[in-house]
Amino acid sequence: MRVLVFQHLEVEHPGSFREFWTERGVEWTTVELDAGDAIPPLEDFDLLAVMGGPMDVWEEDEHPWLVAEKAAIRRWVRELGRPYLGICLGHQLLAVACGGETARMARPEVGLETVELTEDGARDRLFAGLPETIEAFQWHGVEVTALPAGGVALARNGAAAVQAMRVGRHAYGVQFHPEIVAETVADWERIPEYKASLVKSLGAEAAGALAGVVTPRLPAFAETARRLELNLAAVIDSAKAT
Repeated sequence: MRVLVFQHLEVEHPGSFREFWTERGVEWTTVELDAGDAIPPLEDFDLLAVMGGPMDVWEEDEHPWLVAEKAAIRRWVRELGRPYLGICLGHQLLAVACGGETARMARPEVGLETVELTEDGARDRLFAGLPETIEAFQWHGVEVTALPAGGVALARNGAAAVQAMRVGRHAYGVQFHPEIVAETVADWERIPEYKASLVKSLGAEAAGALAGVVTPRLPAFAETARRLELNLAAVIDSAKAT
């Protein structure tokens, strides 16, 4: 299996998914869009994984590569019909590239929160074997406000109605961060935009304690990520067989 990864920031990488891919012999190619990397031919890959980043989906003037990225995502999902996994910004990009909408939230959602599977989510292959309520790590200030055509909400909470979605048969987006690893909080705290949203959401004292709160939960986050990755692998195998 070959995975194409779109990154928008060096420290927002696939995290624990890289460990799982290594174990299964999966090859992946990383495209650092913010560093000017070109998008390779899409036909060479089985999965497109699009990660998070501090920019917003509408900031094309500041980040002109967003135009080409959205076009690639749209072609991948609508024309090639291949499996997709978008995390945080990648979730939002899936929505807007395929005709949905996003908007800034009144308050960023940062830290530990729970998300609940919808009825569709509880039946979906991506969440097979996971509980209907999942503890998740969040760090975002934008949400999906309108699903694209063919979109189905798979998870929600009180902060965002679309915490996960499927577009078409096997393009998935999750607003939360299942890929979190031990270095994530420290790495992201060094990004000015992330630090600002962290303090705005939690306050200075709780923001400073976030890493300590997250650390004991890392094994549970890894279990969730592993289950999602295995389920996604089954989706990819099914897509290749059709």
